[in-house]
Amino acid sequence: MSTVKFGSPNLKFRCHALFACLAPLAVTACGAGYEAVGSTDGRPKVMTTFTVLADIARNIGGDAIVVESITKPGVEIHGYEPTPSDVRRVADADMILENGLGLELWFEDFMARVDAPSVVVTDGIDTIPIASGDYEGDANPHAWMSPLNTAVYAENIADAFAELDPDNAGLFHANAAAYADELRDVHDELVTGVAELSENQRALVSCEGAFAYLARDAGLIEVYLWPVNSDEQGTPRQVTGAIGYVRDHDVPAVFCESTVDDTLQRHVARDADAEFGGVLYVDSLSTDDGPVPTYLDLIRTDVRTIIAGLTEDGS
Repeated sequence: MSTVKFGSPNLKFRCHALFACLAPLAVTACGAGYEAVGSTDGRPKVMTTFTVLADIARNIGGDAIVVESITKPGVEIHGYEPTPSDVRRVADADMILENGLGLELWFEDFMARVDAPSVVVTDGIDTIPIASGDYEGDANPHAWMSPLNTAVYAENIADAFAELDPDNAGLFHANAAAYADELRDVHDELVTGVAELSENQRALVSCEGAFAYLARDAGLIEVYLWPVNSDEQGTPRQVTGAIGYVRDHDVPAVFCESTVDDTLQRHVARDADAEFGGVLYVDSLSTDDGPVPTYLDLIRTDVRTIIAGLTEDGS
């Protein structure tokens, strides 16, 4: 897998957390969010930083663990601004799961107001460095975009849950193993689909550089407009570079993520005489009635959207 990036923008994550609103006496005065949820039947309560982790954790915990996400469906995770209701909702949590790798830049300040222990679920991941920008050289945080990596997440979560609830340790590890089998099926579908593409079709052009791990697994070239979602993204140099790459390599389609504006990527498609191949999902699941209510839905949808878009006849 190789990566092509354009420009070197000053990347400043959208991380303007309004922690002044988080004082205990102000919990009803600022913001909105989920109502407090918790276990009233003795089961441990685990919170996750975003919806993708919550779904993975539910698959591992089964009925033995209550799992909820701090952030809502559809929320962009990088620059999330926690609300007082978020603090209220985690007040009785037994554990908080975080991605780590610099994804949740708001999390350290948030945890200063929370008593629950946190667990990083990316331990053991073979990381890929960010190729440009202010965070050049840091690990790309989107490790869950590889189904094989997500199997590592699942095992890490099973280990954490086994410490939290030793009586159900066998259940958690069995669930993680079964989930890993489903993840390998998605990986195999990805590799098989890419193997049928011609050389010029094997370029994944997205808005954010969130597909480094998926591209590495599949043997795709990763091309993007900006490395990480930020306030300064989609510069003229980045757009021009992407147009040139797509045109010069006769790439059939480009894509954009669901949590960002796709206007610039549609401009790339138009000027490079390519198709806009569709929306890809990365940072968030949808609601239950949406297109990607689970992680497996998310990764399968992305794999099938990518393969269909890069197949020149669209079949």
